[in-house]
Amino acid sequence: MESRPDMQLQTKNDSALAKCAVAISAGLAFAWLGCLVAMWIQHNWILDAQGKPNFTDFLEVWVAGRTALRGAPAATYDPVLHHAAQVAAVGHPLQGFLWWHYPPLFLLVAAALALMPYVTAFIVWSAATLACYAATVATIARSRMAALVACGIPAVFINSVVGQNGCFTAALLGGVLLNLETRPVLAGMFLGLLTYKPQMGLLFPLVLLATGRWRAFVSAAIATVFAIGVPWYVFGADTFRAFLHFLPRASDSLLTHGDAGWNKLQTIYGVARSLGCDNLPASMLQAAVTLAAAVAVIWLWRRDVTFGLKAAALATASLFATPYLYMYDLPILAVPLALLFRDRAFDRTEILGIGFANICILTFACGILALPVGTLAVAAVSMLILRRALQHSGAPAHSPLAMQVA
Repeated sequence: MESRPDMQLQTKNDSALAKCAVAISAGLAFAWLGCLVAMWIQHNWILDAQGKPNFTDFLEVWVAGRTALRGAPAATYDPVLHHAAQVAAVGHPLQGFLWWHYPPLFLLVAAALALMPYVTAFIVWSAATLACYAATVATIARSRMAALVACGIPAVFINSVVGQNGCFTAALLGGVLLNLETRPVLAGMFLGLLTYKPQMGLLFPLVLLATGRWRAFVSAAIATVFAIGVPWYVFGADTFRAFLHFLPRASDSLLTHGDAGWNKLQTIYGVARSLGCDNLPASMLQAAVTLAAAVAVIWLWRRDVTFGLKAAALATASLFATPYLYMYDLPILAVPLALLFRDRAFDRTEILGIGFANICILTFACGILALPVGTLAVAAVSMLILRRALQHSGAPAHSPLAMQVA
C-alpha cells in the first residue's frame, strides 16, 4: 500500500519534532551542569565565599548525620537543637529554618554521608542519586538516550542545586514498578525503602491488595519492618519517640500555617491555600482528589490495558494523593513518562504535553511564577495517561521518536 502525501508529510513533521525534543532535553541536561559550575565559581553552590556551607537543604541532612554520629540522634528532631547545630556548621547566624522531618530510616543515610567532608558528601550524594535515577529511567524506557533526556528535566536541576532527594525517590519508585511484574519480591523491597518518604507510596498498598499481588505486598511489609527495626536498633527507641512527637509540630508548621510558603507545595492543597482557602476546605479538597486518584488507579488496574499504562498511572496518581510535594520531588515524573514510552513511542500530542509540563517546572525554577505550577505539570502527564487509556491500545508504535531515542 502506498503512503499518502499527507501521511508522509505528517511523518516528516513528527520526525523533526522528535529530533527537536531530544536535542532540547539533552541540551538542557548539559546546561544544568554548566549552571552548577558557574554557581560554584560564584560561591552560590555548596560553599559560600568564606568556604562555609551555603544554607541549602543538604545542610540539614549532613548536620543530622553528624548529630547522630555524635550519639544524639533524637536531637535531630528538636528544631532548636537542630538549628543550633546548623549555625555551628556554617559559622554564622541563619535566617529561616531547616527541620529534620524524615523517619529514622533516612538518618542512616545521613550518618553515612556525615562521615565525609561536606563538599564530598554533597557531590557524592547528588551524583550517586542522579546516576541511580538516570539508570532506572533508561532501564524502564529500554533506551540509553532516555537517561540523558531524563536529566534534562528542570526538576533535576532544582534537586541538584539544593542537594535534595527527589532523584533518590524517583529511583526507588521506579524500582518498584520496574520489578513488580517479574520480580515482585524485589519490588516489595524497594517499596519498603520508600517508607523513608511515606507520603509518596500511599496508593501502592491499595493497588497491591486490590490486584492480589501478595508476594509484593508481603515483601514490602517485611522490608518495612526492617526499615523500622534497623534504625530502632542503631539509634534507640528515644529517636522514634522524638520523631513521633515532632510530626504534629512539623505538619502544623508546613501544612496548617505554611511557614515554608504555600507556593512551594506542588499539590492540590498547596494550590487551594495559595488561592486563599483556609485549612479545612483545602484539606477536604485534597482528600477528595486523593480518593479520586485512588479510585481511578484501581479502576485502570482492573482494566485490560498494558502494565506500562497501569504503572504510569500509579506513579502519577501518587503525586496527586499527597498534600506534601515539593518541586524537587518532580524528577518522579520521568518514571511514568518512561513507562509510557516503553509501551510505544510518543506522538506529537504527547511530545507537546511533555514540553508543557517541563515549561511549568522551568517557570518556577527561574522565578518567573512563584506559584505551585508543578501541579499543572503533574496534571499534564495525567492527561497523557488518560488519553492513552481512552485509546485503549497497547500495540507498539514505530514512530520517528522511537528511532531517535533507541
